[in-house]
Amino acid sequence: MNETTPDDTVPAPQPAVAGATDPAGATGTDARPHGRAARAPRRRVGLLAVLAVLVLVLDQGTKTIALDRLTENVRVPFLGDLLGWRLVFNPGAALSFGTGVTWIFTIAMVACSIAVIVLATRIRSRGWAVAAGALLGGALGNLVDRLARDPGFAVGHVVDFIDYGVFIGNVADIGIVAAAAGFVLLTLLGISWDGTRERSGRSQDRTAPEPVESKSEGSGDGATDGGERRP
Repeated sequence: MNETTPDDTVPAPQPAVAGATDPAGATGTDARPHGRAARAPRRRVGLLAVLAVLVLVLDQGTKTIALDRLTENVRVPFLGDLLGWRLVFNPGAALSFGTGVTWIFTIAMVACSIAVIVLATRIRSRGWAVAAGALLGGALGNLVDRLARDPGFAVGHVVDFIDYGVFIGNVADIGIVAAAAGFVLLTLLGISWDGTRERSGRSQDRTAPEPVESKSEGSGDGATDGGERRP
């Protein structure tokens, strides 16, 4: 008759289950990375919002100063022919394009602003948050002109006063152009909006495991021909 020894009754150790609660405090350790991950989107949204408000305030503030101190279509030199101040009211886009369809640009600015606001909570990259904030602030700056200035709601003329010689713009335009340049640069660097960065094929090859080389005969381990050593 087979007898069961005390050792036979000891249960085998069970593998650890991922995500199991550890009474020693492992759950607290796991919760910290999740807490940091949850705070990261809030920081990016906050950065985006602060930059958007900053661009909007600067744009509207400088337009107010230009309306108060400049005369329409009279150029005031600042850096000779390179840069100056000239007050104009633009019903269209850059270079006076689309002057007869002002409402289309109003719709485009509204759509752009809504898109950035909707996607703001998904941005994990600081660079993308900065670029998106500049874009949102610039779009809102010109949108205020379209909605609140003459000749009426949704067809208002944008206040431009920075004369570059080739065209005349404003601070909102600077924000939009800087955002576009930032988007292109981040894309070229392989930085995605969610904070991940694409790796080149070379770096991926370096991380691949190297094959294990078999030992050659006579390497000194004394195991040849089935493990027998020949004299």
